Amino acid sequence: MAGVAVAALARPAVLRAQTGPIRIGEINSYTAQPAFLGPYRNGWLLAQEQINASGGIDGRPLETVFRDDAGKPEDAVRLAGELVNAEGVALLAGGYLSNVGLALGDFAKQNKKLYAASEPLTDALVWSRGNRYTFRLRPSTYMQAAMLVEEAAKLPAKRWATVAPNYEYGQSAVKWFRELLAKKRPDVEFVGEQFPALGRIDAGATVQALERLRPEGIFNVTFGTDLLNFVRQGNTRGLFEGRVVASMLSGEPEYLEPLGEECPDGWIVTGYPRDDLDNEVHVKLRDAYRQKFGELPRCGSIVGHDNVQAIAAMLRKARSTETEAMVEAFRGIRFATGYGTGEVTFRALDHQSTLGAFVGRTKLEGKRGKMVDWRYADGADYLPGEAEVRAWRPQD
Repeated sequence: MAGVAVAALARPAVLRAQTGPIRIGEINSYTAQPAFLGPYRNGWLLAQEQINASGGIDGRPLETVFRDDAGKPEDAVRLAGELVNAEGVALLAGGYLSNVGLALGDFAKQNKKLYAASEPLTDALVWSRGNRYTFRLRPSTYMQAAMLVEEAAKLPAKRWATVAPNYEYGQSAVKWFRELLAKKRPDVEFVGEQFPALGRIDAGATVQALERLRPEGIFNVTFGTDLLNFVRQGNTRGLFEGRVVASMLSGEPEYLEPLGEECPDGWIVTGYPRDDLDNEVHVKLRDAYRQKFGELPRCGSIVGHDNVQAIAAMLRKARSTETEAMVEAFRGIRFATGYGTGEVTFRALDHQSTLGAFVGRTKLEGKRGKMVDWRYADGADYLPGEAEVRAWRPQD
């Protein structure tokens, strides 16, 4: 009888949970990386508002509980536990730095909780350390390196050097650029590399070290204030004169705009040509964002908006917030990206989305840099095949 009584008492709570908001626990490095993550949160909130205004998910609104990990993996894991155990979230999302994303992926696996990673770019998140409960939205280091290699391989440069922040993201990006370029151009030689500490680059010393290597091409992975300092010192010391540069993320407005008049000409970059992207879907999103926040979106804005749309598409398919149902629903879902470039899907094979990136060149126009001669590189065209992924990824 006691068991029956407990079940009877529990049933109303279950019904209430089915009709209440669907809670998402979002963890990110807001204070450590504000240039990207301020716009990201705005894009997230805009998408959530739009979904809720149209009736939510089967009448249930989305509700997000945000937490700041300050760029520390140990804090992210602690916050994940609090969100799951104290806040009762249905799933986890977010992540910016790759080491933080890997920590959250491990938490998801150990606790059998769905994690919809937004930004962490390390390939390990879905390959060598991939698991049943972790999915990733953005094109990874492999994918973006492949996009840049496609352009770099066309250039006459044979002697290459690299510079990247010394943590998982930077190391992974350099690894794949080297391997993929060597496959396309066996005549290429890598003459040296620099791995400055994230957020603490000694730009003068880094530029001097690269100059001594006498490269014909430079692959750059620095971003944020590190990129600004690197460009400033490189311009001052003439590092970029007569050399080609391929640079990951540097065409994104959050990293390109702060360069101002120091923006270098002709770098091959991945990014987001916001001002010139004039398809109907993107213009509608750009206008709605500007009306709500009084500024234009940045790449982070699209990432935040897209991840909410992906989660919503999964929930509509799952018709449940039970973890295993959500995991099965996430595999193969489709949603329309805010870039307006069509539908994106999550591969069932490795839980990597086919969201792409724009590839173009930097150009100084007046007192500001912009991305020109760009094209959209569909992520599906830059993913490794099934046999390679199965060799890299543990079996779920």
